Amino acid sequence: MIVAGRELETQLLKARGAGREPTVVLLHEGLGSLGLWRDVPEQLARRTGLAVLTYSRYGNGFSEVLREPRTPRYMHDEALVVLPELLDAHAVRDVVLVGHSDGASIALIFAASHPDRISALVLEAPHVFVEDLSIRSIAAAKRAYEAGDLRTKLARHHRDVDRTFYGWNDIWLDPSFRDWNIETYARDLRCRTLVVQGSDDEYGTPAQIESIRAAASGARIDTLLLANCGHSPHRDHPAPTLDAIASFLTRGG
Repeated sequence: MIVAGRELETQLLKARGAGREPTVVLLHEGLGSLGLWRDVPEQLARRTGLAVLTYSRYGNGFSEVLREPRTPRYMHDEALVVLPELLDAHAVRDVVLVGHSDGASIALIFAASHPDRISALVLEAPHVFVEDLSIRSIAAAKRAYEAGDLRTKLARHHRDVDRTFYGWNDIWLDPSFRDWNIETYARDLRCRTLVVQGSDDEYGTPAQIESIRAAASGARIDTLLLANCGHSPHRDHPAPTLDAIASFLTRGG
Protein backbone atom coordinates (compact mmCIF):
# COMPACT_ATOMS: atom_id res chain seq x y z
CA MET A 1 0.00 0.00 0.00
CA ILE A 2 1.27 3.50 -0.86
CA VAL A 3 0.83 5.98 2.01
CA ALA A 4 2.31 9.49 2.03
CA GLY A 5 4.30 8.53 -1.07
CA ARG A 6 5.91 5.44 0.49
CA GLU A 7 5.21 1.74 0.10
CA LEU A 8 4.17 0.34 3.48
CA GLU A 9 3.80 -3.24 4.65
CA THR A 10 0.33 -3.56 6.20
CA GLN A 11 -1.97 -6.21 7.67
CA LEU A 12 -5.65 -5.86 8.52
CA LEU A 13 -7.48 -8.42 10.63
CA LYS A 14 -11.19 -7.83 10.18
CA ALA A 15 -13.63 -7.32 13.02
CA ARG A 16 -15.64 -10.24 14.31
CA GLY A 17 -19.07 -9.17 13.04
CA ALA A 18 -20.22 -6.26 10.90
CA GLY A 19 -20.23 -2.75 12.28
CA ARG A 20 -17.77 -3.39 15.10
CA GLU A 21 -15.88 -0.24 16.05
CA PRO A 22 -13.33 1.13 16.75
CA THR A 23 -10.35 -0.26 14.82
CA VAL A 24 -7.21 -1.07 16.81
CA VAL A 25 -3.98 0.19 15.21
CA LEU A 26 -0.61 -1.12 16.42
CA LEU A 27 2.40 1.22 16.29
CA HIS A 28 5.74 -0.51 16.75
CA GLU A 29 8.97 0.52 18.50
CA GLY A 30 11.95 2.21 16.83
CA LEU A 31 13.50 -1.08 15.65
CA GLY A 32 10.16 -2.87 15.37
CA SER A 33 8.06 -4.01 12.45
CA LEU A 34 4.78 -5.68 11.63
CA GLY A 35 6.37 -9.10 12.07
CA LEU A 36 8.00 -8.29 15.38
CA TRP A 37 4.58 -7.91 17.00
CA ARG A 38 4.44 -11.72 16.66
CA ASP A 39 0.97 -12.91 17.72
CA VAL A 40 -0.16 -9.66 19.39
CA PRO A 41 -2.46 -8.60 16.49
CA GLU A 42 -4.18 -11.99 16.44
CA GLN A 43 -4.49 -12.05 20.24
CA LEU A 44 -6.10 -8.62 20.38
CA ALA A 45 -8.44 -9.36 17.48
CA ARG A 46 -9.57 -12.60 19.14
CA ARG A 47 -9.98 -11.14 22.61
CA THR A 48 -11.74 -7.91 21.62
CA GLY A 49 -13.58 -8.82 18.41
CA LEU A 50 -12.30 -5.57 16.89
CA ALA A 51 -10.45 -5.08 13.62
CA VAL A 52 -6.69 -4.78 14.11
CA LEU A 53 -4.52 -2.85 11.64
CA THR A 54 -0.75 -3.33 11.84
CA TYR A 55 1.95 -1.83 9.64
CA SER A 56 5.69 -1.33 9.36
CA ARG A 57 6.65 2.31 9.22
CA TYR A 58 8.72 3.69 6.35
CA GLY A 59 12.28 2.43 6.86
CA ASN A 60 11.24 -0.58 8.97
CA GLY A 61 10.23 -4.15 8.31
CA PHE A 62 9.45 -4.79 4.66
CA SER A 63 8.15 -1.31 3.98
CA GLU A 64 10.10 0.97 1.66
CA VAL A 65 13.77 1.30 2.64
CA LEU A 66 14.80 4.50 4.42
CA ARG A 67 16.56 6.84 1.99
CA GLU A 68 17.47 9.85 4.13
CA PRO A 69 18.57 10.61 7.71
CA ARG A 70 15.77 10.97 10.21
CA THR A 71 15.18 14.34 11.86
CA PRO A 72 14.02 15.07 15.45
CA ARG A 73 10.51 15.49 14.01
CA TYR A 74 10.22 11.98 12.61
CA MET A 75 7.66 10.90 15.21
CA HIS A 76 5.65 14.08 14.66
CA ASP A 77 5.67 13.46 10.90
CA GLU A 78 4.40 9.91 11.44
CA ALA A 79 1.61 11.06 13.77
CA LEU A 80 0.51 14.12 11.84
CA VAL A 81 1.04 13.13 8.21
CA VAL A 82 1.42 9.38 7.67
CA LEU A 83 -0.99 7.94 10.24
CA PRO A 84 -3.99 10.11 9.25
CA GLU A 85 -3.46 9.16 5.59
CA LEU A 86 -3.17 5.47 6.49
CA LEU A 87 -6.43 5.61 8.46
CA ASP A 88 -8.18 7.42 5.61
CA ALA A 89 -6.96 4.78 3.14
CA HIS A 90 -8.64 2.11 5.29
CA ALA A 91 -11.75 4.25 5.90
CA VAL A 92 -11.07 4.21 9.64
CA ARG A 93 -12.65 7.07 11.55
CA ASP A 94 -12.80 5.69 15.08
CA VAL A 95 -9.47 4.33 16.30
CA VAL A 96 -7.74 2.84 19.32
CA LEU A 97 -3.98 3.26 19.16
CA VAL A 98 -1.71 0.73 20.85
CA GLY A 99 1.85 2.04 20.65
CA HIS A 100 5.15 0.68 21.93
CA SER A 101 8.15 2.96 22.67
CA ASP A 102 8.51 5.29 19.64
CA GLY A 103 5.10 4.00 18.57
CA ALA A 104 3.64 5.09 21.91
CA SER A 105 5.04 8.58 21.44
CA ILE A 106 3.54 8.70 17.93
CA ALA A 107 0.21 7.53 19.34
CA LEU A 108 0.26 10.26 22.00
CA ILE A 109 0.94 12.99 19.43
CA PHE A 110 -1.87 11.73 17.20
CA ALA A 111 -4.37 11.40 20.05
CA ALA A 112 -3.74 14.93 21.27
CA SER A 113 -3.95 16.34 17.74
CA HIS A 114 -7.02 14.35 16.57
CA PRO A 115 -9.28 14.00 19.62
CA ASP A 116 -12.31 13.45 17.37
CA ARG A 117 -10.81 10.27 15.87
CA ILE A 118 -9.53 8.48 18.98
CA SER A 119 -11.54 6.29 21.36
CA ALA A 120 -8.76 5.06 23.62
CA LEU A 121 -5.00 4.94 23.89
CA VAL A 122 -2.58 2.26 25.10
CA LEU A 123 0.98 3.50 25.64
CA GLU A 124 3.58 0.80 26.25
CA ALA A 125 6.97 2.17 27.42
CA PRO A 126 6.29 5.66 26.04
CA HIS A 127 8.83 8.47 25.77
CA VAL A 128 7.70 12.06 26.37
CA PHE A 129 11.17 13.47 27.03
CA VAL A 130 14.76 12.27 26.64
CA GLU A 131 16.43 10.72 29.69
CA ASP A 132 20.13 10.05 30.24
CA LEU A 133 19.23 6.38 30.74
CA SER A 134 17.74 6.28 27.24
CA ILE A 135 20.87 7.70 25.64
CA ARG A 136 23.17 5.31 27.52
CA SER A 137 21.08 2.32 26.47
CA ILE A 138 20.87 3.45 22.85
CA ALA A 139 24.66 3.87 22.79
CA ALA A 140 24.95 0.36 24.23
CA ALA A 141 22.62 -0.92 21.50
CA LYS A 142 25.00 0.50 18.90
CA ARG A 143 27.88 -1.46 20.44
CA ALA A 144 25.76 -4.62 20.53
CA TYR A 145 24.81 -4.11 16.89
CA GLU A 146 28.37 -3.58 15.69
CA ALA A 147 30.17 -6.12 17.89
CA GLY A 148 27.49 -8.55 19.04
CA ASP A 149 24.64 -10.55 17.57
CA LEU A 150 21.94 -7.85 17.51
CA ARG A 151 22.38 -7.27 13.78
CA THR A 152 21.83 -10.96 13.05
CA LYS A 153 18.71 -11.05 15.22
CA LEU A 154 17.21 -8.01 13.53
CA ALA A 155 18.19 -8.83 9.95
CA ARG A 156 15.40 -11.34 9.35
CA HIS A 157 12.78 -8.73 10.21
CA HIS A 158 13.90 -5.80 8.02
CA ARG A 159 14.44 -5.32 4.30
CA ASP A 160 17.63 -3.29 4.93
CA VAL A 161 18.67 -3.84 8.53
CA ASP A 162 21.56 -1.35 8.50
CA ARG A 163 19.41 1.52 7.27
CA THR A 164 16.74 0.62 9.80
CA PHE A 165 19.14 0.42 12.72
CA TYR A 166 21.17 3.53 12.00
CA GLY A 167 18.09 5.52 11.00
CA TRP A 168 16.85 5.04 14.56
CA ASN A 169 20.17 4.99 16.43
CA ASP A 170 21.75 7.99 14.75
CA ILE A 171 18.92 10.41 15.46
CA TRP A 172 18.53 9.38 19.09
CA LEU A 173 22.28 9.88 19.65
CA ASP A 174 22.35 13.19 17.74
CA PRO A 175 22.87 16.11 20.17
CA SER A 176 19.97 17.91 18.49
CA PHE A 177 17.62 15.25 19.81
CA ARG A 178 18.30 15.94 23.49
CA ASP A 179 15.72 18.74 23.48
CA TRP A 180 12.97 16.53 22.01
CA ASN A 181 9.92 16.76 24.25
CA ILE A 182 6.20 16.01 23.78
CA GLU A 183 4.91 16.70 27.28
CA THR A 184 2.72 19.49 25.89
CA TYR A 185 0.81 16.88 23.88
CA ALA A 186 0.04 14.97 27.07
CA ARG A 187 -1.72 18.08 28.37
CA ASP A 188 -4.10 17.89 25.41
CA LEU A 189 -5.13 14.25 25.94
CA ARG A 190 -8.87 13.77 26.32
CA CYS A 191 -9.34 10.02 25.75
CA ARG A 192 -9.04 7.27 28.32
CA THR A 193 -5.48 5.98 28.40
CA LEU A 194 -3.60 2.95 29.70
CA VAL A 195 0.15 3.33 30.27
CA VAL A 196 2.20 0.14 30.67
CA GLN A 197 5.86 0.08 31.66
CA GLY A 198 8.40 -2.38 33.03
CA SER A 199 10.10 -1.59 36.31
CA ASP A 200 13.45 -2.51 34.73
CA ASP A 201 12.93 -0.69 31.43
CA GLU A 202 16.42 0.00 30.11
CA TYR A 203 15.21 2.88 27.92
CA GLY A 204 13.05 4.87 30.32
CA THR A 205 12.11 5.33 33.97
CA PRO A 206 8.69 5.63 35.66
CA ALA A 207 9.21 9.39 35.39
CA GLN A 208 7.73 9.03 31.89
CA ILE A 209 4.49 7.66 33.37
CA GLU A 210 4.40 10.32 36.07
CA SER A 211 4.89 13.09 33.52
CA ILE A 212 1.95 11.86 31.43
CA ARG A 213 -0.29 11.39 34.46
CA ALA A 214 0.55 14.83 35.85
CA ALA A 215 0.06 16.60 32.52
CA ALA A 216 -3.09 14.85 31.29
CA SER A 217 -5.58 16.40 33.67
CA GLY A 218 -8.35 16.12 31.08
CA ALA A 219 -8.08 12.37 30.61
CA ARG A 220 -8.47 9.24 32.70
CA ILE A 221 -5.03 7.64 32.99
CA ASP A 222 -4.71 4.02 34.13
CA THR A 223 -1.20 2.71 34.76
CA LEU A 224 0.41 -0.70 34.98
CA LEU A 225 4.00 -1.01 36.22
CA LEU A 226 5.25 -4.59 35.79
CA ALA A 227 7.97 -5.93 38.08
CA ASN A 228 11.01 -7.72 36.65
CA CYS A 229 10.14 -6.39 33.21
CA GLY A 230 12.21 -4.53 30.62
CA HIS A 231 11.36 -2.27 27.71
CA SER A 232 8.94 -4.66 25.97
CA PRO A 233 6.18 -5.78 28.36
CA HIS A 234 4.27 -7.60 25.59
CA ARG A 235 7.35 -9.79 25.05
CA ASP A 236 8.77 -9.94 28.60
CA HIS A 237 5.42 -10.60 30.30
CA PRO A 238 2.90 -11.30 27.53
CA ALA A 239 0.09 -12.74 29.64
CA PRO A 240 -0.45 -9.87 32.11
CA THR A 241 0.27 -7.26 29.44
CA LEU A 242 -2.23 -8.61 26.92
CA ASP A 243 -4.76 -9.32 29.67
CA ALA A 244 -4.53 -5.69 30.78
CA ILE A 245 -4.79 -4.30 27.25
CA ALA A 246 -7.71 -6.54 26.25
CA SER A 247 -9.56 -5.80 29.50
CA PHE A 248 -8.99 -2.07 29.04
CA LEU A 249 -10.28 -2.14 25.45
CA THR A 250 -13.37 -4.22 26.18
CA ARG A 251 -14.25 -2.40 29.40
CA GLY A 252 -15.11 0.86 27.63
CA GLY A 253 -16.40 4.00 29.30
